[in-house]
Amino acid sequence: MFRSTTQPRVSVSRRGFITGTMGVAALGMMGGALAGCSSASAPAASADLKDFTYLSYLPMETLSVAPELLADAGGYFAKHGLNVTFQTTKGSPQALQTLISGVAPLTRVGAIDLMTAAADGQPLVNVGSIVRGSSIRTLYSKQHPLEKPEDFLGTTMGVPSEGGTSDKSLSLMLHKAGFDPSQVKRQVVGLGPGTFELVKRGDIVGYMVSIDQSIVASQQFDGEAAVFDAGDSVRADAQVYTATQQGLEEHGDDIKKYLAAIQEATQAIVDDEELDGVLETMRSKYSFASLDDDTVAKESLRQSRNLWTAKGTQPLLQTVEDYWVEGYEELVDAGMIPAGSDPKKWMDNSYLPAGK
Repeated sequence: MFRSTTQPRVSVSRRGFITGTMGVAALGMMGGALAGCSSASAPAASADLKDFTYLSYLPMETLSVAPELLADAGGYFAKHGLNVTFQTTKGSPQALQTLISGVAPLTRVGAIDLMTAAADGQPLVNVGSIVRGSSIRTLYSKQHPLEKPEDFLGTTMGVPSEGGTSDKSLSLMLHKAGFDPSQVKRQVVGLGPGTFELVKRGDIVGYMVSIDQSIVASQQFDGEAAVFDAGDSVRADAQVYTATQQGLEEHGDDIKKYLAAIQEATQAIVDDEELDGVLETMRSKYSFASLDDDTVAKESLRQSRNLWTAKGTQPLLQTVEDYWVEGYEELVDAGMIPAGSDPKKWMDNSYLPAGK
């Protein structure tokens, strides 16, 4: 069985989003090397398929990217004429830097990340909303419960990257609850279940992980670990497919094909009530802990389905304008971005399949 592997990554600063044209220029110089990193999950090249590189800020060994995994393993990309390579980056800041450098035409990041960079003048566009609500879970020890925002105050929280989606989501959740985010220190940690040992030692009070990783760790540390879910109270805590204006001009048709495949794959997961069929398809090509375990995989996908559809209230991938504007206003109110922009200029549903 195919087993996905972690790909080589370009070393880029994670201290923020775009820290200057020098960093972007450097990425452009390295573009050839990055584009040449062939993902182990990419199908064999075909004369009938168009090569397309997708930047993933998450490792591909997580069900947080289940739409991508099914679109690949189930032939949805090939159906739409694409030979897709998944190129992982070290978090959302690097994904955006790499996107802006022109190395690849599409990525998926938090709405917080896109709006922060767009408000700073970066030419970014949300071309599809995949997650509505928080897909980030905080794993903690029952010895030091984190059951409400005030429980986080005065602690050190583990995050996967400095200035990334998890880091900013934590700040926004605290601010919306009426607390100063600086009252919670951050420490960059790994994403694996073994990180819970840092919690048990007291080095950190908890750490932020994906849905499937939280389920795996909860099983591994049964009776010791518990999970905090920020829910859907924060509008900006969403995930969106993101392109640049130039990328849309140069690769718009291919981006439409990619999103059409993702829409079909996501709909297949929503429609498969028991999830046995979609899991069998993904497992025909991929193998990793959370995918291989029926209990973990099914619970992860059930939670994800609620996020993809906003509990059945929003169409797949469509960005609802009011929801998007509310997210912008949250960030302005939190002082994370300046007021005065029109966030509607940063979204475009026209690259999605018609009538979906």
